[in-house]
Amino acid sequence: MSEKITKFIEEIKSLTILELKDLVKAIEEEFGVSAAPMAVAAGPVAAGGAAPAAEEQTEFSVVLTNAGAEKIKVIKVVREITNLGLKEAKDATENVPTVIKEGVSKEEANAIAEKFKEVGATVEIK
Repeated sequence: MSEKITKFIEEIKSLTILELKDLVKAIEEEFGVSAAPMAVAAGPVAAGGAAPAAEEQTEFSVVLTNAGAEKIKVIKVVREITNLGLKEAKDATENVPTVIKEGVSKEEANAIAEKFKEVGATVEIK
């Protein structure tokens, strides 16, 4: 990998969740692409063959969809989970839907969802 790419990757690692979201949006607009995963059409199943079993999902994302009435409590939970600064956590709470945590186990995702539920927020586990 070139030194230029290595420096770019290190810079990306230092961005906050909101900055990453803005970067992805800017790249999508600049180059006319989408970061959304593409659906792949399944081919016909051979006669007598069974379709392969779907792989079980092992990593989940927690998405804040509604902050509810107690935004200050929700901001505190966002900060606790993400280690974001106050402004970034406030922005994440106000600009829903927002991915709060990615690549977590089902148990951790459920625990995070429960924390948000306790303060009146709504989340989705994807």
